[in-house]
Amino acid sequence: MMRGVYGASGFGREVMPLVRQQYKSEETSFVFIDDGITAKSVNGHDVLSYEDFLSHNDDDKSVVVAIADSQIRERIEQKCLNDGIQISFLQSETVLIGDECEIGAGFILCGFVQLTSNLVIGKSFHANIYSYVAHDCLIGDYVTFAPGVKCNGNVHIGDHAYIGTGAILKQGTPDKPLIIGPRAIVGMGAVVTKDVAADTVVVGNPARMLQAN
Repeated sequence: MMRGVYGASGFGREVMPLVRQQYKSEETSFVFIDDGITAKSVNGHDVLSYEDFLSHNDDDKSVVVAIADSQIRERIEQKCLNDGIQISFLQSETVLIGDECEIGAGFILCGFVQLTSNLVIGKSFHANIYSYVAHDCLIGDYVTFAPGVKCNGNVHIGDHAYIGTGAILKQGTPDKPLIIGPRAIVGMGAVVTKDVAADTVVVGNPARMLQAN
């Protein structure tokens, strides 16, 4: 068996130990996949080009796509699926998931992430260390949480949104959820108390629009 971490930069190096932990009971080789670096190995693991990984003679191969940029992540996942490569999920042993939590394929949940209850999350969700998603949230596809994001209850987040380190999303209500639009960016440490429009960047406390994408 061969398990690949697609991306040998910072996030990929962070999640490789979690991949080894998740598949520790298998006879497995672990590699990085990265066409953008010349190093032959990183942290003791071989670095393969995508073509080399694809042509490897192991019939049981899968990848965890550790790419923060959600648009690139989507393209890579589609390329892998087109080539018959399975996209794996990744879940740290310290993750806590409560009742009635639905999450799509290809997610990465890093250490001490918590999903509380009654929420729906789309595919390829990335939640970095110490982030949480509270009750009755609805999160789209390819959403990224940097470390320490606090997503309180009744928040709706659109596809490809990025929530920066330490951001706080105020709790909405069942009849008026807090809405973060598709492709919006919430800056590091922002405190979001009002809806954020699609394709905008917000920063500060309280969060205010910085610029349109």
